[in-house]
Formats: sequence, C-alpha cells, structure tokens
Amino acid sequence: MSQYLTRVRDLVGRVAAQGATVIRSVDVMHRAGLVPLGRPDHVLTAMMTTRRLGPIAGAARVAANRDAGAVGLVDERGKLTFAELDHRSNALARALVGRGVTPASVVALLARDHRGAVETMLATAKIGARLLLMNTGFARPQLVDVALREGVTAFVYDQEFSPLASALPGVLLRVLAWTDGDPAGVPTLEGLIAETEDSPIPTPRQPGSTVLLTSGTTGTPKGAPRQVRSPLAAAHFVDRIPLRANEATVLAAPLFHATGYSQLTLSLALGSAAVLRRRFDPLAALAAIQDNRATALVVVPTMLQRILDLGDDVLAGYDTSSLRIVFTAGSVLSPELGNRATRAFGDVIHNLYGSTEVAVAAVATPEDWRAAPGTVGRAPVGCRIALYDAGGRPVTRPDVTARVFAGSGLAFGGYTDGGTKEVIDGLLCTGDVGHFDAAGRLFIDGRDDDMIISGGENVFPAEIENLLVEHPGVVEAAVIGVADAEFGQRLKAYVVCEPGAVVTAEDLCGRVRANLARFKVPREVVFLDELPRNATGKVLRNRLVELG
Repeated sequence: MSQYLTRVRDLVGRVAAQGATVIRSVDVMHRAGLVPLGRPDHVLTAMMTTRRLGPIAGAARVAANRDAGAVGLVDERGKLTFAELDHRSNALARALVGRGVTPASVVALLARDHRGAVETMLATAKIGARLLLMNTGFARPQLVDVALREGVTAFVYDQEFSPLASALPGVLLRVLAWTDGDPAGVPTLEGLIAETEDSPIPTPRQPGSTVLLTSGTTGTPKGAPRQVRSPLAAAHFVDRIPLRANEATVLAAPLFHATGYSQLTLSLALGSAAVLRRRFDPLAALAAIQDNRATALVVVPTMLQRILDLGDDVLAGYDTSSLRIVFTAGSVLSPELGNRATRAFGDVIHNLYGSTEVAVAAVATPEDWRAAPGTVGRAPVGCRIALYDAGGRPVTRPDVTARVFAGSGLAFGGYTDGGTKEVIDGLLCTGDVGHFDAAGRLFIDGRDDDMIISGGENVFPAEIENLLVEHPGVVEAAVIGVADAEFGQRLKAYVVCEPGAVVTAEDLCGRVRANLARFKVPREVVFLDELPRNATGKVLRNRLVELG
C-alpha cells in the first residue's frame, strides 16, 4: 500500500508541476503579445492555422490575418508586408507544385539571408514538403554528401553558389533564389512568383518539416529535424528574453543556423519585422538598428566582436538607443566580449545556450551577466538542465564540472540517419561539460571531446582562452592539445591580436601562470591573423591542428 501511495503522490506531483508550467508559459507568452487572452477566438484561429501549416508558415499567415499592412521583412531589396509575404509564398508554392514538388519531396535551400530564403521556407511548409537548410560555407564534397544522404529532389540556391550546384545530379529541379546577373536558363524565384496566381494552395495533410544541419566541425554535418512538440514552445525564448510583439529584430545570425531560423520564426509569430542582409557587415548592422528602430539584434559572438571592434567613435555615430536585446548564441561568449558589449550598449546581453539538437537549454539575462560574466544563466520555463558524471550519476554540487544534459519542447527526436544523442532521465546529452555556481547559474567549460589530458590532469580550453582574451591587445584565442612524448598532450595556444598591438608569448604565459594552475600554462603560443571558423563562428580546432 505504501508503494502505491508513493506512486500516486509522485503522479500528482508531476501533474501539478506540468500544470504550473503550462500556466506560467501562457502568462509569459501573453506578456510578450503572443497570446491575446482577451480574444480567445483569435487564439483558437491562430492555433488551428499553426497546426495546419506548421510553426513558420502558420506564424506568417496569422501575422498577415492580424495586420496585413504591417512590415514583416526588410532586406536589401526593400520592405515586404506580412500580406505580401503570405501571397508571394502562396504563388511560389503553386509554382513548385506545378514543377513536381510534393509532400514527399526534399527541397534543399542554399541561400544567404533575404526574402527569397524566407519565401522558400514558407512555400515548402505550405506544400508539406521537407526543407533542408544548407550551410553557405559548404565545400562541394560536403554539399554532395549531404544532398545524397538526405534524398534531395529540388535545389533552391543563390546564383553565387552555381559552381556548387553543378556538382549535384542534373535531374534535380533547380530554382535561383537570388540573382546578380543572367540566370542562364535557370528559373528564378522572382519569375515564378510573378507568373503564378497567389491564392492559397490546398492545405497539406501534414505541415512541412525542416531539417537543420549540425555544425560539422569534425566531419560531414548530421541532419537534425526541427520538431515543435508544444504550442507553448515559444515561451522558452520569451521567458528570459523580453522580445515583444510589433517591434523589429535585426537578424544577423544566418537563417540556416538554429539561432537565425528560430528567431525568424519567433519574429513572424510576434508580428515583428525581421531585418535581413545577405552578408554580415558591422556598419550595416548598426545602420539597420538605427533605421528600423530595432529592439533586438541577433548575432553569433564573432559578429558582436566585429561590431565592437569598430570603436567607440564609430558606434557613437549611430542611434542604437532603441536596442533592448543583444541576443547571442551559436558559440561561446567570453566574459571580456560580453562586458565590452555591456559597456557599449548597456545591460542588453542575453546569452543563450543550446544546440541544434536540444534547441534552448539556458539563457543568461543582463542581471545574470552582471553578477557572473561568462554564465549562460538558467533554464527558461519548460526547459530542464542537469549535470551527470561519466557513470550517469547526477552531479548537484556547485563548481563541479560534469556533462551537460538538457531538454525542451523543441528538442529533436533523432538524426535523419537514425542516430541520436545519449539520453538520461529524458534529457539529451549536449556534448558539453559545465558546472553550476552556488547561485544555480550554469557555466559551460568546453566540449566534452575538447578536454585535454596533460600530465594526467584534465584541462578544458575555455578558461584559458577567456583569460588570454582579457589581455590588452588580444582579440581572440583558442587552445588545443598536441601530442607530447612526456606529458601525453601539451597545451598550444593560437592568438589573434589587434593591429599594431605588441604582445609576446611570455606576456600571455605569465598571465595564465599568475591566475591558473601551472599545468594550464600553454607550452607554445602561435600568433595568427585570424582563427579558422565555420559560418556560425565556431572555431575549427581540427584546422588548428593542421596548421601545426
């Protein structure tokens, strides 16, 4: 009987906790402007539309119905209202269907950030097809391998990627999303839209799906389907990031990446303008904030660094007073870089931690950052984080480094090749190691596979790298382990300095020696003009090894 009562109590406790999470999520979304509680008919209509068309096309349709004349997108060709986005993507969907695209098709998109990319996302969702977001930094072998593995049947791409497109089978349907010259007989997205009727196509039996690709820093990227399991998933973002309806967001992070894609979807859901540019330019980003009175800027840390490196005098020449949020994700935000941004723009840093597979895990608010620079904060509503040791046992003590596991309503259900991540207690392994401080804030110490064992001691590069970039004149740094006959591995640092800065290896090693244990001092320092990075700003450590 006692075991029965215990199970009943546990069940009641879980139900109560889930109910509390739902109530809090609805409240969070209401405050953001996503759920107009005063109009339950609007809420029901929006839910039905999103259920039928999926999160991104559903959000665009709902925004068009709510305020057809509101600006939904701004790019280098001008502005589009939500109604124009909806109608243009209707026409594109019809045109693609007329050329053989069906719900069974896999449409690959290799494009910069512009209206054509967004319209392709909306159109494939309306057809019910699968959309594969390709990395614009792909080389030919990666593109071919991924296209073959994922079963691509149609290819939408910017004209600049025509040499890559030539490596794909000639039977694929090809459409140019952006042209800079003669399309050479390839149909263009603008042409298809102009010549096709723009009424809605029949609703698919299932909304289209989207496959994001992992960063692929150690090999061919894996396909991770983006799944939205809960209508309350948007609360993961707006709980700790004060995004609000009817504003404007400058999306500098690439749309093929989880960060850019999620924030585009959220901007549409909020009825806010998404401000895009094909290639990131720090001056253009500042101008976009000023010209659109943007309240949010979405970047990866390397973009933020390029903006700040313009200098105080240049920054002062732009009115960024509307900016309430600098949303950074995709790679590690160092304490030094976050503090520089805080000094330049005020208390606006919102540092998100997640992954392609997990989506959202934790967010550091400006208050978190002020108290503990470098933190990724706490889990938002509906998300969970836990640490486990190598044996799968929970680690709850502060300041103890262990493996990070996380879960949310946006977490994936497995890779397209059938593989998955390790799961403990319903949480996915992120591949990172980290620790909590005494206040419960999470810190990421590095990748599990980046751990260096030198002389029997475990070393994670992040704390050394953070210390190096705090040195005057240092812009960025990366630390790796290289083979050593005596210690197994020795630490080697790669450092990028400001132009004209005089920094020596002795200066940097002395700084590390004065602040960290002796075994964490690099045995060698190499100065580079820049670190090798992928399109989302992650350091390609395997390339550093190749540099020798």
